[in-house]
Amino acid sequence: MNSLSKLMERLALVLVVGALASAESPAAEPVSRPPVVLTDEARKLHAETLLIDGHNDLPWELRQQARGQFDKLDVSKAQPTLQTDIPRLRQGGVGAQFWSVWVPGETSKRGAALSTTIEQIELVKAMIARYPETFELALTANDIERIAKTGKIASLIGVEGGYSIEGSIPVLRQLYGMGARYMTLTHSDSLDWADSGTDVPRSGGLSDFGEEVVREMNRLGMMVDISHVSPAAMKAVLKVAKAPVIFSHSSARAVADHPRNVPDDVLKLTAANGGVVMVNFFSAFIVPESAARDVERMAYRREIDKTISDEGEVEQAMKRWDAEHGRGERGTIHTLIDHIDHIVQVAGVEHVGIGSDYDGVSMLPAQLEDVSTYPYITQALLDRGYSHEDIKKINGGNLLRVMRATEQAAEK
Repeated sequence: MNSLSKLMERLALVLVVGALASAESPAAEPVSRPPVVLTDEARKLHAETLLIDGHNDLPWELRQQARGQFDKLDVSKAQPTLQTDIPRLRQGGVGAQFWSVWVPGETSKRGAALSTTIEQIELVKAMIARYPETFELALTANDIERIAKTGKIASLIGVEGGYSIEGSIPVLRQLYGMGARYMTLTHSDSLDWADSGTDVPRSGGLSDFGEEVVREMNRLGMMVDISHVSPAAMKAVLKVAKAPVIFSHSSARAVADHPRNVPDDVLKLTAANGGVVMVNFFSAFIVPESAARDVERMAYRREIDKTISDEGEVEQAMKRWDAEHGRGERGTIHTLIDHIDHIVQVAGVEHVGIGSDYDGVSMLPAQLEDVSTYPYITQALLDRGYSHEDIKKINGGNLLRVMRATEQAAEK
């Protein structure tokens, strides 16, 4: 073999090894996987699709940035400090949105979780009233379909964090009566009746009272959301639940090993339950390298919380940690589609949906920067060979099915 032939052989080997490495390493995807390019087919399909996002934290951002005053932060106009506004919702083709009425966990320590949650619910209703040409409150699956057909965005309410009910079943009923159609059982901290995936366990998954909460939610027709909870709590809920569950904003743990994501054994149980996992867009949850960094960051935060009581000092310590460790990789839209692919492979295409977590996260993949970008998901799914019918299921049909099944279970 002459020297030129040897050189060509080595070059071919390098290319093959490089291709394999890039296929296995999402961190390399900006080079190995080009940006998604919208086609007329995707635009048309997306326009025909009822896009339902399971989780958006705009209400808390409105509270933080403008005290909930729309004269100060008018979302009918472009708002660069937000990931969500009406022009971009329209551009993204959003048909229905679950608005999260999250409140910080510390409110429960001072007895203000319920009152602050009610304030957040009222803020969502004030937004709907302020922009009646754009939003309308939806309480049922039929409402979603009816409102979407009018060209408005069906607006639903999701409670994030079981501490909002302050240990009371009557309060749970009160929140349902105010319009809440799902509740995430925990947030970042474990409760005395349900364990969080990002805290030490307190009840071995779900206590007797936790089981009562799940049964009451089933009786009411309120979807049980098991994002944020521990795997043991996920399994306990799936054992008790008489209606399909949701993960309103979680992704696949086998793709990115983060405790906020769903393990494969739970994906299979969710399929058997009829539930849906609505993929989260946060880079720290879906990019493997960034997930590892975030797990390390959370562990550091837990440690300093034990020794530093002043919140300002804690935040300064975290800023120093971030400066030393960097932000992590953003990833791209392809990273998100990897999670969808995996859930489809393990649980089936009927059990995956969209739960962006917009305005609740600090870093997003390329081509998923805000609520205008949903059509790129439709295109990326087309590019990977998904049928029109299956894309409609992922974009909203699966969630609609789960909500309707939850309502039917309550009727029984």
